[in-house]
Amino acid sequence: MQAELIEKMIEVCDAKIAQKGSNVGLSFYAFFKNKNDNPEMLMEAAEWWIKTHQLNHFEKAIKIKDMVLELEKV
Repeated sequence: MQAELIEKMIEVCDAKIAQKGSNVGLSFYAFFKNKNDNPEMLMEAAEWWIKTHQLNHFEKAIKIKDMVLELEKV
């Protein structure tokens, strides 16, 4: 996954957790603006979320952050 997307996912997860607590859920759409200004990155996130990991539409932000942090170790 692109480093830019990994950084964005961690940033959004941190912000949501700080704002609403560790039980907050989000979807992969949370990482993007309401307009489709980066379709390649959107599709990369969707494939990682849906196809690769078969995640539900909403998942706990802390779970997603942990999964993304594992990507940085690879």
